[in-house]
Amino acid sequence: MTAQTRLSAKGQVVIPKDVRDRLGWGQGSSLEVIETAGGVLLRRPHERKTLTVAEATKQLRKQFQYKGPPLPIERLSWSAEVDEEFERSRK
Repeated sequence: MTAQTRLSAKGQVVIPKDVRDRLGWGQGSSLEVIETAGGVLLRRPHERKTLTVAEATKQLRKQFQYKGPPLPIERLSWSAEVDEEFERSRK
């Protein structure tokens, strides 16, 4: 869709209502202003926080931490028996 608008003396731009409605942009919506070779791009900012590999690994280790007794390496293949031992150790 193409729409036209004007720049005000204060540097404000009105985004047409049908465009705002279609994009779900209401009053007070936060927008990123990105300068491009052809003009300006408006978009909602990314709300996801990007994690480093180290941060993601730390979170996963914390979430899936095994608190039981040490297991020999040959018992580390995933099986129903390991699941049962893990559940017993969490109680």
